[in-house]
Amino acid sequence: MGVVNVTADSFSDGGRYLDVGAAVAHGRRLYDMGADIIDVGGESTRPGATRVDPDTEAGRVTPVIRELVSLGVPTSVDTMRARVAEAAVEAGASVVNDVSGGRADADMAKVVAAAGVPWILMHWRAGANYHHTGAADHYDSVVDEVLAELRAQVDLAVAAGVDPGRLVLDPGLGFAKNAGHNWELLGALPQFVATGLPILIGASRKRFLGSLLADADTPRPPDGREVATATISALTAEHGGWGVRVHDVRASLDAIAVEDAWRSAARRAAARTPVDRWTWTNPRSASGGPGSAQGEQL
Repeated sequence: MGVVNVTADSFSDGGRYLDVGAAVAHGRRLYDMGADIIDVGGESTRPGATRVDPDTEAGRVTPVIRELVSLGVPTSVDTMRARVAEAAVEAGASVVNDVSGGRADADMAKVVAAAGVPWILMHWRAGANYHHTGAADHYDSVVDEVLAELRAQVDLAVAAGVDPGRLVLDPGLGFAKNAGHNWELLGALPQFVATGLPILIGASRKRFLGSLLADADTPRPPDGREVATATISALTAEHGGWGVRVHDVRASLDAIAVEDAWRSAARRAAARTPVDRWTWTNPRSASGGPGSAQGEQL
């Protein structure tokens, strides 16, 4: 999933694609690089971002989606608002990516159910008006609690008439979670996959990667986090994730191709006769000199 932020203040590329033409060209580039779908968002969800009104958000995303779809590019809309999702689907979006998991707008489930499109439910303990707040990032067991809260979101969606076969889950890295929480969730990816629902991972260029790769006390800037992002993409593929949401499509596809080739070779290797542990005789020991005993193992 390639990211197109039609925003003025996104943490990674805010303002670069606010123009419709620039956003469409960027989305087409990402698709040509190999993205399966282009995720178009009109409101930044970075910490400290100011919310925009629904008309502004819809006015940003719908022309971009309409033009991309006319070019044969599959698109999703990144929004928490039912009105925006409805307008985006009418413009041709085939997926709704909702970072609030349906909690920000009570009408979202109804819109998604009526449209019959896939719905990505992300986990986020948001503050008032869906802002980031440090007060929401306390967990006794982050994996168990995120799984339980996502299950509750799924139950609400299904009760509203959404086909469970069209739901995708996102554990919400960085959304009311610190770096430690993010790593715990990534390490527990197989548990999320075990739910039977597709799992999307959105780690691209996020702050916890910058902290991990810090030079002295200075976090690595967003444009220096691509190798780390691509590594997570490859590990997501290895552990059964459904998809990754990334800014640099080519880097992640390269990493996934390496992972796939390695995994294929490993399956072939597993079918071969196991190799016995090598042993040898130390010549000095055999002649009675000092050294290890005969038959020493490496």
